[in-house]
Amino acid sequence: MVVRLLVAWAKRLMSIARPGMGRKPLKLLVLFLSAIVLSLSVASCIADPAAVESSSTTPAGGASSITVYTALEDDQIQDYLASWREQNPDMDVNIVRDSTGIVTAKLLAEKDNPQADVVWGLAASSLLVADQQGLLEPYAPEGLENVNPRFRDAANPPHWVGIDVWSSAFCVNTVESERLGLPIPKSWDDLTNPAYRGQIVMSNPASSGTGFLSVSAILQLKGEEAGWQYLDALHENIAQYMHSGSKPCRVAGQGEYPIGISFDYRAVKQKNDGEPIEPVFPTEGSGWDVEANALVKKANINPAAQTFLDWAISTEVSEKYAENFAITAVKTNVPAPDGFPANPENQLIDNDLNWAATNRDRILEEWTSRYDAKSEPES
Repeated sequence: MVVRLLVAWAKRLMSIARPGMGRKPLKLLVLFLSAIVLSLSVASCIADPAAVESSSTTPAGGASSITVYTALEDDQIQDYLASWREQNPDMDVNIVRDSTGIVTAKLLAEKDNPQADVVWGLAASSLLVADQQGLLEPYAPEGLENVNPRFRDAANPPHWVGIDVWSSAFCVNTVESERLGLPIPKSWDDLTNPAYRGQIVMSNPASSGTGFLSVSAILQLKGEEAGWQYLDALHENIAQYMHSGSKPCRVAGQGEYPIGISFDYRAVKQKNDGEPIEPVFPTEGSGWDVEANALVKKANINPAAQTFLDWAISTEVSEKYAENFAITAVKTNVPAPDGFPANPENQLIDNDLNWAATNRDRILEEWTSRYDAKSEPES
């Protein structure tokens, strides 16, 4: 809670800059808040049982105990960890889970005193930011030769290695859309139809990797000038920006809003679970990112962290990833879940992850100054 509030204060400070005020004073204040985050982050995670999941097989802090930061979905983590626990019953894994933006902020705030041993399933664009700050230790996990080169760092040894791809999708409540007389959108451009005013919710890119990949996609598809013009038009139809990649889909499924801009896994899962959701993959293409892993640079690298990264691209867990995503970094024989495009890689836009990482702060500052007034309150 404390970490979330401090991150929210930092974002708010950037959004209220007066015309003519330089960014340096605000950035200094953000750095001050980050220092506070550093001192409180571990305590807040330990104090909040919802933020930490542990296999509890050995006492925490032992030689075989590691802390893993992740932005994977809550309803995926335990299923994925089943094979780890079977293979490594004496290695304790403390899972610290939060949204992409919060995990990224924690990593950066802890630069001088890293608390995590491993990052598992964080956006590659965020790991590129962390790598630019010197926070990652190169490591070639066992089985690296099985990873699609498109979804890993090209360096040898790599600084990050992907596990699956997630992409932007619309979650459209068919019952609510029919009740309101709304057409089913098929494209990004369709979402600017005035008929949708106040009917769309979207992930906030400052706190959600899903939100950021969608904004990044628009700016790359249309070019920056036209991209911001499009986002201005979309903003007119947005009811709220939510601090979670999955929440726009969840509230659409509950009928609170007819349309949520979210991501593929959540849209497909909710439809397959029987909710009145139609997953829509925009005709112009979907923004995307890679859920990826990395070794955190520390004075003393725990060998258990490397063992975890070996396991995290193994065939056993990759088959579990494939039950949720149409594209996995390690190819498996598991068929894609019903509801994904027939050729999922063809749905992906030409996405420059390095451009997204390099321009992330600038994009988020601009987005916040334009649109943050419609963000939901921090919880």
